[in-house]
Amino acid sequence: MLLVIDIGNTNIVFGVYKDRKWLHHWRIQTDHLKTADEYEVIFRSLLSAGKICRSDVKNILVSSVVPSLVRPFSEMLARLFEAAQINLLNPELYHKLPVKVLNPYEIGTDLVANSVAAHHRFGELTMVIDFGTALTFTTIGANSEIAGVAIAPGLETAVSALAGKTAQLPEIHLTPPPSVLGTNTVHAIQSGIMYGYTGLVDQMIERTEKELNHKVNVIATGGLSAVIAPLTKNIQHTDKMLTLEGLVLIAEIISL
Repeated sequence: MLLVIDIGNTNIVFGVYKDRKWLHHWRIQTDHLKTADEYEVIFRSLLSAGKICRSDVKNILVSSVVPSLVRPFSEMLARLFEAAQINLLNPELYHKLPVKVLNPYEIGTDLVANSVAAHHRFGELTMVIDFGTALTFTTIGANSEIAGVAIAPGLETAVSALAGKTAQLPEIHLTPPPSVLGTNTVHAIQSGIMYGYTGLVDQMIERTEKELNHKVNVIATGGLSAVIAPLTKNIQHTDKMLTLEGLVLIAEIISL
């Protein structure tokens, strides 16, 4: 069995994969202050509840954009999975991948995993939009290379900033309001965020296609991808498991 882990700024997503299918996957909140012991308790509990035998896990691949959690996770995984081979996705592995990573020390490993999964599915001229803590646009150009990335604040990040910097605006649930013309505070914020970000997403796709002089396949991932995608003109596919699927592909490649 293979265990893949994506440590993000807001959530840690991980899953167990065997025989071309997911046996189980989980999403927990990222806590930068938790120790290896505390994460071990969480993992033990979830794996036990999922009826996953830890001794059956032979390979582990970790992607992290939170440097402070790399050591705690390395310690925790070494204790929980004594017989497993543990790898941390890093630029030293990129030369083995089917996509070329330009400026390897300037791109998050989660975006690399996204790119590998998207390239495997759609090939060149593909864009991955990841609706996470940051809203990222990663484009695979010709020659199977990551041509570039654009980054904006994520939707929930924007809402939190708005609520934190204003005295009378609350944090709200991100869902499309009944009208673009908000008639109360909640609907007004929902309109600005949901429809404003829809315009941002479509504009970024169209600008990218104009610069490449070519249409691109667009796939969205991340927690809010299913909410925003139906509102856009240009997102054709969504897959919340895309990052973990990319990690599975990378794990298979580096084990060859």
